[in-house]
Amino acid sequence: MDKFNVELAATIGRVKLKNPVLVAAGTFGYGEEYAKYVDLNKLGGLIAKTITLKPRKGNPPPRLTETPAGLLNSIGLENSGIDSFIEKNLPFLHNLKTALIVSIAGENEEDYLRLADRLGKEKCIHALEVNVSCPNVNSGSKMIGEEPELVFSLTRRLKEVSGLPFFIKLSAQIGRMVELSQAAREAGAEAVSLINSIPAMAIDVDKMCPKLGNVVGGLSGPAIRAIAVKIVWEVHSKVDIPIIGMGGIMSLEDALEFVLAGASAVAVGTANFIDPQVSLKIIDELEHYLYEKKIRSFSELVGKLKTGG
Repeated sequence: MDKFNVELAATIGRVKLKNPVLVAAGTFGYGEEYAKYVDLNKLGGLIAKTITLKPRKGNPPPRLTETPAGLLNSIGLENSGIDSFIEKNLPFLHNLKTALIVSIAGENEEDYLRLADRLGKEKCIHALEVNVSCPNVNSGSKMIGEEPELVFSLTRRLKEVSGLPFFIKLSAQIGRMVELSQAAREAGAEAVSLINSIPAMAIDVDKMCPKLGNVVGGLSGPAIRAIAVKIVWEVHSKVDIPIIGMGGIMSLEDALEFVLAGASAVAVGTANFIDPQVSLKIIDELEHYLYEKKIRSFSELVGKLKTGG
């Protein structure tokens, strides 16, 4: 079939992607877990599971429960810390022939700065995703992603200490997404990731207790997609910053909603648990879609939503 030079490449700030389909942090481990089932090098990029400075045990079980059209998780950022990540996980990731984005989280600005400084020395990392909005971590203090001033301060300091591109990951729970995204842009972030999971809970009515050990978790999956698409559209309309759209993408049609709303790339999350091959299917179907629509470049789709009469 003549592809007439269909171009799938996407750009997020300084990061060049072979195609716009990423796998979201926390749903794909560190890649090696899926390597038997997915050709990782065909992905536009891999966003590795969030790491912190020190090992975290995470939240008490149960940590996962399904809801209608969604999944509630309360992992609590369980991970073995940056030293272990660099020693045990990075050697495998170093061999990937696709973009590697590492998600980081901290209790305060200094944690993020130390993580960014350490990871900035690793040549195989293309960018950082700065998670300031995890809804199932009880830090006892205000989350950085809750206030534009805090987002601005962290972003500006990260820009000073790290040569890596970085993206700020935000959650819809605050309701100030345009302000938060604008603060990230003004301070030097190269993109925003929209959206993180949304705080929610489920109750076992027979046992009369929460279904999650942490009581509250983060809701992901199709249940939040319409909310996420609306937020991507609002931010794209008002803030001049690239967007990685995420939240309930299960198919090409879902991904295209985010793209037409303004996302320059998308990240597939919960769907990986149902079908590890889903991201590759979306990539193949996207190429066919472009061909059928006689669209030469993926970039022509970004933000092309028609809202007029």
